[in-house]
Amino acid sequence: MPELRTERLILRPWRDTDLAPWAALNADPEVREHFPGLLTRAQSDASVARFQSDLEARGWGWWAVEVAATGDFIGFAGLDPVDDDMPFTGVEAGWRLARTAWGHGYATEAARAALTFGFAQLALPEILAITTESNVRSRAVMRRLGMTRDEADDFDDPGVPQGPLRRCVVYRARRHPSVPARVVSPSGV
Repeated sequence: MPELRTERLILRPWRDTDLAPWAALNADPEVREHFPGLLTRAQSDASVARFQSDLEARGWGWWAVEVAATGDFIGFAGLDPVDDDMPFTGVEAGWRLARTAWGHGYATEAARAALTFGFAQLALPEILAITTESNVRSRAVMRRLGMTRDEADDFDDPGVPQGPLRRCVVYRARRHPSVPARVVSPSGV
């Protein structure tokens, strides 16, 4: 299964040693500010099992992210098919990093690697990014990636209760025709 490398980061399969820091990240109210709630350790561990299963089955998905120079796990980034209950289809890019990793440009760097993989290796014509309307940090990353928003795409997330987290925005990036595409097999080769 592919491992993505950037100047400072490695997007890789999940390891057992990622479970505790991932759980801590998902129990941090600031990290989860734009989600309906915190995750328990069991919920966090279950998410890693799903992520790793998807990576093994497809060869792409939500990768664990580590800092190459230190080996420190800092969160996740990658691509995933849009959930079935959404008002649109496609593949979305996403990221979630520990608070200690904020402000270093890691989210943009990891997301850019995922977009490049999606366009060049999967031959995706378009990649989406979705967040709550109030998530200014993630929206700034989306803009730095060159993604654009059409307010007509904004929607209320059907899986979120009424309230400030329900309204979501959609940003889109389209593959430039000059980007060569090489579709990878499910094994990632």
